[in-house]
Amino acid sequence: MARWAPEKSDTLDALAAEILHSYGVGRAIVAVDGTSAAGTGVFADALAEQLRKGGRKVFRASIDDFHKPHTAWENQDLDSPQAYYAEAYDYSVFRRVLIDPFRASGSTGFVLAAYDAKREAAIQPKWMSAGSDAVLIVDGVFLNRKELAGLWSYSIFVEVPVEESNRETRADALYLAEVRPRAAVVAIIDNRDEEHPRRVFADSC
Repeated sequence: MARWAPEKSDTLDALAAEILHSYGVGRAIVAVDGTSAAGTGVFADALAEQLRKGGRKVFRASIDDFHKPHTAWENQDLDSPQAYYAEAYDYSVFRRVLIDPFRASGSTGFVLAAYDAKREAAIQPKWMSAGSDAVLIVDGVFLNRKELAGLWSYSIFVEVPVEESNRETRADALYLAEVRPRAAVVAIIDNRDEEHPRRVFADSC
């Protein structure tokens, strides 16, 4: 039997309506979690546009812009999935310059990106500000691990079948086994067809 394939706009409309119903005023932080090849960035961008159509001020960030320099890794085996899972991201900086000031509201400034892993260089801080009503959407991997648990107003897990084994996908497996993010999020999205993502439920997958 063929799977139902909703239009992408329908799935985004439903998610945006759910978020706006619960967080129509004030500040909210939405996590778009997922495995390394799941397309979280593209999906988060599309969700941001849908929320903007609903009249909200939306900011976008990615955990990939908060990598930790390799020189700061305690485990210097850069090919190890265990090291990548434990060391790749600087959650302290992520919380200090983005999450905590955004949650504080008021005139507190926040930074949407701190480190460029491709250049292995810090990003010059660009301080942002927002009004009392705004949404921050963060995408990336490992967003429901213990260091970040409880930060999100609303969380989504985007998934696709894993077809290769490399450092990142093996690190994904460590995360899935340890955290079981599908049980922690509000919405699960099957994104194997990016033009027809569909919401699924943990007890039927």
